[in-house]
Amino acid sequence: MPLETPARIVRALVSRGYNAEREAVTLIASADDPGVTLARVVESTPDDALRITADHVREVLASAPATDPPGTESESGTTSDDPPVSAATSTDNKEPVGKPTPPEAKGSGRGRSRDTSRRSLEIANDMTGQSTGTGEYDDFVKVFRDRYEKLSKMLRGRVNHRPAKAISNMSGGQDAELIGLVDDVRSTKSGHWIIDLEDTTGTFPCLVMKDKDIASYVDELLLDECIAVSGTLSGDAGILFVDDMYFPDVPRNHRTNTADRHVQAALISDVHVGSQEFMADAWHSFADWLHTEEAEHIEYLLIAGDMVEGVGVYPNQDEELDVIDIYDQYDAFSEYLKEVPGDLDIVMIPGNHDAVRLAEPQPGFDDELRDIMSAHDPMITSNPSMVTLEGVNILMYHGVSLDEVIAELPSDKASYDEPHKAMYQLLKKRHVAPQFGGHTRLAPEELDYLVMEQVPDIFHTGHVHKLGWGKYHNVLAVNSGCWQAQTDFQKSVNIDPDSGYAPIVDLDTLDMTVRKFS
Repeated sequence: MPLETPARIVRALVSRGYNAEREAVTLIASADDPGVTLARVVESTPDDALRITADHVREVLASAPATDPPGTESESGTTSDDPPVSAATSTDNKEPVGKPTPPEAKGSGRGRSRDTSRRSLEIANDMTGQSTGTGEYDDFVKVFRDRYEKLSKMLRGRVNHRPAKAISNMSGGQDAELIGLVDDVRSTKSGHWIIDLEDTTGTFPCLVMKDKDIASYVDELLLDECIAVSGTLSGDAGILFVDDMYFPDVPRNHRTNTADRHVQAALISDVHVGSQEFMADAWHSFADWLHTEEAEHIEYLLIAGDMVEGVGVYPNQDEELDVIDIYDQYDAFSEYLKEVPGDLDIVMIPGNHDAVRLAEPQPGFDDELRDIMSAHDPMITSNPSMVTLEGVNILMYHGVSLDEVIAELPSDKASYDEPHKAMYQLLKKRHVAPQFGGHTRLAPEELDYLVMEQVPDIFHTGHVHKLGWGKYHNVLAVNSGCWQAQTDFQKSVNIDPDSGYAPIVDLDTLDMTVRKFS
């Protein structure tokens, strides 16, 4: 077997019922005769083992028997009864959930070699195992205090902030500037707007006149987001007449990071395995394409939640399930995941259909589910998380709050037809789910993990099952659609999904193309 075989090696191991560490696959592929090495590794693997480790492969390589074991193809071309690695035939009598793996065709591009030594993948802001919230009053105080401190720091360079309590003691007619969380927004009889801003010292009312240019900003406000205002106190110092309004925002001159080589990432979400409407044929086409030469530069696969359809997520969902048991759904997803090249670096976060808590931030999957989804050794992290690929910062967030943004804001600012515009609003607010107590379930933690402390280079979401992308202050915002056809529930709420798409991002330029597989 030639050396361009990592993907073929993975497929052969899968056909024999094994998963393998990426380093183990690399060691087999780098051997003088990968076919012989793989056969020796399989032969020496304990019967109860499910994953082949790099240490196991090293032991086999160190032993290096002089003769080939039965069932291998030697350099002389002599073969035994066992199929070669490229055949990837299965000896398991169970009907596979995914598509049976065909023999590689000549020129298909399957099994090409990727130099994994230049890859780098880091995760920041993973709160898995860090949850401290108990639902007590003090927890809510802590999370909002942390939110205020983080976001107010982004605004302090733009205004000369004074605490609400200090402003309440000032004389009328003076200029004042305040940073606070939006506690309430209401209109007056004259059509003006009063915004109550709250900081750690108290709350102060701020009046935005309807004829001011900044009045249009009021339509964009969500409760609990952080803003700054500047203006003049009324004669009795009881209210602040606002002249300017500021958001934490992404700097207009934000300079993005890029990789120092041509390498690509595929961004997908909302696979929904277990649904009767899961588009298995589209998935097979996508997985097959990833093995081709056309996809040779794709080395990362990022999945932004909803691996499975889940159980009891919406009314009468059981009538639309193809797989009833939640663990069987994850088993099925794992089988589909095995179809993609085994040498991809895979990152996954949960979504609202997954078997984790609904309240955000969502910790990564528990150990039992991680064991089920161990195919290709994916990196599993919390929702949201900042993923850095070769220097490029990608904020992965499933996107439940997009429903709230779209419902609350004018259609020209946020809509399901253009989900990336709703993402622009979250970038402007520097928070993935600012409004507390609405449709989005938020968990009180000691820290607010939903603040965008670092500006991402790419913002990747899903959830709304619509495809949309664009750039906001140089940040590439991508909502990647789904792999599920329209369900009866979606018909009832007028959701027409964009299904079977895979956005492909060049990490060296942040240019993007979209592939359709349905």
